[in-house]
Amino acid sequence: MTRERFTAIILAADRNANDPLLEATGARCKALVKIDGTPMLQRVVTALLSSERVGTILLSGPAREHLTDSEFLETALNSHQISWKAASDSPSSSAWQVMQALADETPVLVTTADHPLLTAGIVDHFLDGAVQNGADLAVGIAAFHTVQNKFPKAKKTVTRFRDGDFCGCNLFAFLTPESRRVAAVWREIEQQRKNPLRIISQLGWWSVLLYLLGRLTLDQALAKLSRRLDISIRPVHLPFPEAAIDVDSIADQELVEEITGTDS
Repeated sequence: MTRERFTAIILAADRNANDPLLEATGARCKALVKIDGTPMLQRVVTALLSSERVGTILLSGPAREHLTDSEFLETALNSHQISWKAASDSPSSSAWQVMQALADETPVLVTTADHPLLTAGIVDHFLDGAVQNGADLAVGIAAFHTVQNKFPKAKKTVTRFRDGDFCGCNLFAFLTPESRRVAAVWREIEQQRKNPLRIISQLGWWSVLLYLLGRLTLDQALAKLSRRLDISIRPVHLPFPEAAIDVDSIADQELVEEITGTDS
């Protein structure tokens, strides 16, 4: 297995300036919403800095002046541990834009700032699996039953297949130059990220019917999508329910603070 290090892109720009989470917490941007006193983005950066598989960390957003709110992040920027890029008008456009400045052969990890339970162990497990499975693009997923069992209060978007129900983990590994084409497709469907059926429709309407009938497996779905995009897309099954927990709401923040409080 290659031990080549990945360039990590953290999507950290705000989607919604009127986010109730900002109003409730007083944070200037979602990435700086605090969990037990520590900004979410700081937690993600710390995990990536501790990873054995990540060599370079690039922030896409938030506004540069907002980062001065965190001494940790400001110091990391000034010491060149991390770099900052202005975000584009959407997460997928931001990821695509940053990738254009990277050499074609550079392996890329894309994750998000609202992922405060991310750890170096999760990152390394995912990237090891991504390299091992030989795909152009690897996607981190967790079995819904493991998330539900450990975090019964979590409200998760679930995609249901014949062989199981799965949650996304906001971890994507772009391993080949061809994989970067997916960013363009991502832009077309990102507005439907909470609507699994619309995302499944990218496979074709016969596949949608099979999905509705519960006859499509996860591997079948990814194989069909791979053929449609002319690249290889494979999942990395993560044994960490924490990997599926992100913060999109006040309830999510309260849940994560409960989890980190229990773990401390």
